Amino acid sequence: MRSILLFLLAAILFINVNAQSTTELDPVVVTNSRTGQKLSTTGRQVTVIAGADFSKFPVLSLDELLKYASGVEVQQRGMGGAQGDISIRGGTFQQVLILLDGMKLNDPITGHFSGYMPIDPSQIDRIEIMKGTASAVYGAEAVGGVIHIISKNYSRFIDKKSGKGNISLSGGEFGLFGARASVHTTGKLNFSLAGSTTNAHGQILRSGRHAYFHNNAFSANASFRVGENGIFSLHSSYDERDFAAENYYTTFKSDTASEVVKTWWNHLKYKNQKGKNAEEFDIVYKQTTDHFLFNKLSKANDNESKLVSIQYLRSRTVNNNFTYTYGTNAEHKAIISNDRGDHTNNHIAFFTSAVYTKNKLTLNPGLRLDYDQRYQLQVLPQLSFAYRNNKFNYRALVGRSIRAADFTERFNNYNKKNLRSGSIGNPDLNPEQAWNYEAGVDYFLNSLKISATAFYRDQKDVIDWVTTPFAKIPRKANLSPNGVFAFAQNLRNVKTSGIETEIQYQHQICEDAFLRAGTSFMILNSETGDSTTSFYIVSHAHAIWQQTALLSYKKFVVSVNGIYKKRKGQQASAIFAEITPSYWLLNSKIQYRCKSFETFIAVNNISNVKYSDLLGSIMPRRWTSAGISITL
Repeated sequence: MRSILLFLLAAILFINVNAQSTTELDPVVVTNSRTGQKLSTTGRQVTVIAGADFSKFPVLSLDELLKYASGVEVQQRGMGGAQGDISIRGGTFQQVLILLDGMKLNDPITGHFSGYMPIDPSQIDRIEIMKGTASAVYGAEAVGGVIHIISKNYSRFIDKKSGKGNISLSGGEFGLFGARASVHTTGKLNFSLAGSTTNAHGQILRSGRHAYFHNNAFSANASFRVGENGIFSLHSSYDERDFAAENYYTTFKSDTASEVVKTWWNHLKYKNQKGKNAEEFDIVYKQTTDHFLFNKLSKANDNESKLVSIQYLRSRTVNNNFTYTYGTNAEHKAIISNDRGDHTNNHIAFFTSAVYTKNKLTLNPGLRLDYDQRYQLQVLPQLSFAYRNNKFNYRALVGRSIRAADFTERFNNYNKKNLRSGSIGNPDLNPEQAWNYEAGVDYFLNSLKISATAFYRDQKDVIDWVTTPFAKIPRKANLSPNGVFAFAQNLRNVKTSGIETEIQYQHQICEDAFLRAGTSFMILNSETGDSTTSFYIVSHAHAIWQQTALLSYKKFVVSVNGIYKKRKGQQASAIFAEITPSYWLLNSKIQYRCKSFETFIAVNNISNVKYSDLLGSIMPRRWTSAGISITL
């Protein structure tokens, strides 16, 4: 009852939410079936965030922007993009697939790196967040949902010649300093070049050290026409994050960790659109290096992973009622590590999907044949439908998904000697399997959209870390008999159910004023058939209330975003750490624009709340910042 009253209060206080890329509440999206279709015809909940919203809201990184999106929970370990685990509808962070221009970003080392997105916000057209299973279309990891980042060069090619540059500087408390520069040109060559640095010494941690972060990124994107219908594009980027990682992964008093993660991303794409036929060919090479030092007395873990992905996609519009797509994808994953060892894994898949519309009904079937060295051949079916009747839109979805363990879950601490504590990988893990079900309704009225969705995920062999006695760990050669370990295990059954509601509102108040507002509220619960307590399955919030509002009036733009979480309390007395049963975080930003000049002031954590998303990882208190931006 208190949760229901809280949501009603949210609806009264905030009439906003997750930013739309246009003034429409039913935009065209591509993530559901790989072809453009109205959101209301997808048969599922899809949230669209405009790339321009990064500069409008008080956020320092893309994972912070996602934190306020409906159905998404970002469990941050630190500010500025240091690290955040992305969960959709109660799934683990490994169960969310991250795409950049249709290609997988998820790193073979660990899902902890999923928030490291190798693209500058100025190059993003929009982000489409698709909740619920999508394995039939995109394969493994798409258990809880998909976050698809779509660049401006990918979404459209502009023949008209133009150019624009931008320089911005920002600073604030905790030693915050940021600088960003970008250049964008269109014409025969659509070109984008951007670089940024974000730094802070951060708040004081338990050990007396600072929660510092130093993030540097460089991203270049170019595309040009080949003949009348073809477009070649190349995206190359480098992302480096150096941060204090104290108690990011353990609750040990000896944990004073630091970490440096470097990512190279290279993506070559060819697109050809001729009449009713379209095809794409993609090659991706991603390389990640991770240097992790637990404390000054320990030996650093050095990991290097490589991901090579090749994909071919073809679609055809048969008529106004029927479009189908088919394709194939092959992946090679490899890791070289002094901690986890050297390993490889290969993967291949064939997939097809379709969009069929008849009168007010739209069907979206999909099927994937997925072969992986870990789980052999799997069949992944999926079906969603939508029925639009005047102001109401009814929808439902069912689909099967699967996920194999990453290299960390399989081999973490595998090569350490005389290990006394820590997380121990399990090379014999079975793949996760799940069936997803959801049903919902949308109500459209002029500038207002109200949505309600019920969802249920039935999972088997879910992979999580469980405190395990030495005697029950199969491989003990490098473990101390008196040690305390978290062993990667398959949980027999995990059932997650929930209800998600959302209100969106957009209105041109007058010639000089525009309001975009909304709220979302989600209640969810996970039950496991295992008596042992796992780590990540039980860490998700049981109730999340998200709010976002943006008001522009003449030269001023005011934005507010907030999040309320209700979850299970936790304590770690050895390091005086606590997960409170609930917290409400509120942030605001005020901008003033005058021709090519812009200035802002932002306040994060306005009410100075003491909070953590994961036990031991201390998040900062009130944080004020300001900056300027010049467009040339």
